[in-house]
Amino acid sequence: MAPDFPERNQIEMPDEEIDRILREEGVGVLSFADGDVAYGIPLSFGYDADRKRLYFVFLRPGETSKKTEFAEATDRASFTVWDAPARHEWRSVVLEGELHPIADDEWSRVQEALEDNAWYPSLFSETEPMQDILGWELRIDHQSGLQRRSP
Repeated sequence: MAPDFPERNQIEMPDEEIDRILREEGVGVLSFADGDVAYGIPLSFGYDADRKRLYFVFLRPGETSKKTEFAEATDRASFTVWDAPARHEWRSVVLEGELHPIADDEWSRVQEALEDNAWYPSLFSETEPMQDILGWELRIDHQSGLQRRSP
């Protein structure tokens, strides 16, 4: 038997709440699709509320990058952000849109957005040479959010 969770505590998020979680959180999961093959990866992001954009940096330590290959093959991507401070209290946002590489003249805007809320884990040694650093943006054209508050 499934647990009984009152639906009255689960509500859709208004745009202001979606904006708040995107400003507060700095990591989520970017999901790509290449034909019938899906690929989801956790990524840090920067958020530009005025332009309705998420910005990502892909580090490429080798000759090829699965992230870049999927980004180039994906027509529409989705990005999920969540916060779950307690078992019966959570909020989640799903964003959808087109992915585009960052133009050279856009890097200052990207850097500003990343500095505001991105979170960078220490995955790569500072001495390990990177082949490339690539910037991508998700142009948000659809967003939805749900939240559940403790009674």
